[in-house]
Amino acid sequence: MSTTSPAPAETPLAAAHADLGASFTDFAGWSMPVRYASDLAEHAAVRSTAGLFDLSHMGEVRVSGPEAGRALDAALVGRPSTMAVGRAAYGMVVDHDGGIVDDLVTYRLGEEEFLVVANAANVEPVVVALADRARPFDAVVADETARWGLVAVQGPASVAIVTPLLDPASGVDLATLRYYRSVTAVLAGVEVLLARTGYTGEDGFEVFVPVERTREVWDALLDATRAHGGVPAGLACRDTLRLEAGMPLYGHELSRDVDPFAAGLGRVVVLDKEPGTVGLEALQRLAAQPPARVLVGLRGEGRRAPRAGYAVVAGGQPVGEVTSGALSPTLGHPVAMAHVDAALAEPGTRLGVDVRGTELPVEVVTLPFYRRER
Repeated sequence: MSTTSPAPAETPLAAAHADLGASFTDFAGWSMPVRYASDLAEHAAVRSTAGLFDLSHMGEVRVSGPEAGRALDAALVGRPSTMAVGRAAYGMVVDHDGGIVDDLVTYRLGEEEFLVVANAANVEPVVVALADRARPFDAVVADETARWGLVAVQGPASVAIVTPLLDPASGVDLATLRYYRSVTAVLAGVEVLLARTGYTGEDGFEVFVPVERTREVWDALLDATRAHGGVPAGLACRDTLRLEAGMPLYGHELSRDVDPFAAGLGRVVVLDKEPGTVGLEALQRLAAQPPARVLVGLRGEGRRAPRAGYAVVAGGQPVGEVTSGALSPTLGHPVAMAHVDAALAEPGTRLGVDVRGTELPVEVVTLPFYRRER
């Protein structure tokens, strides 16, 4: 008996992408624009001017109530209860053995209100984990993914693009809105949550919009982006942009088989937390012992790029695995991230990547590969 997979969900901007001639791909159960015209042109636009992305496939989970902060302290690896209102923080949900269930960003919207943004493929496990871990606290966990559209403008021209669309009466000053901060604003006549965050290595904003008004905000931002020489941008260039910026992707660099320390993300883990926090004992043990393998950057030669799943070798023996790789459009040479034996993780170490029996030379380098000028 044959079975058919359910059709991928569509974002509120599906018609807009079709009108723009986008090519679509099924990503985490969503029909998403992978490109509009050229991956390279879209990548270059984000680095030089700006690109406009549809991120409405991401998950939004509201945690509210008198003990919402304490509930998130128990649910995540950080300590959201100490965040000031308007701040955002990168963090993770881990399981009992310290494996990463998802990496996410938490926004503090008020004294008793937080918004947790999860990866599209992990919304359900994140909601389940948050609800379960919040149960002992006076807090409510609500999956609001269906209520929100999410649009991101990224690139050096982002401030110039967004500023004219802001209602002056809302009092939002982008000159004082620092990185990893958010504010309620009226943009293109729509009340939104405006966050100075992103996943490209460039300055920019992520705009959370009521789902029924996403098209209005998209159209206004697209006109402004084009006026500054920017373009709509798809998932393909988003992947090469985040790779150049050394930003991990769940399902590649991060998974339940990887803990925060092996991923080089120990800086976001708080270890002096209340006993009973899920994964705390495992994280304390992991912090006390060097990981067997760690995440590193690899720089290649020529034009042939290592790809996810390729073996990293030393002396003909496997010593790791590539998690993401591409020919860097900005830098002009191959780059990759890989988990390799900790003893071989020192920058400058020469290794190889096995590409169908051919060994490509690579060098371990410090992440990120690309860092924008401040």
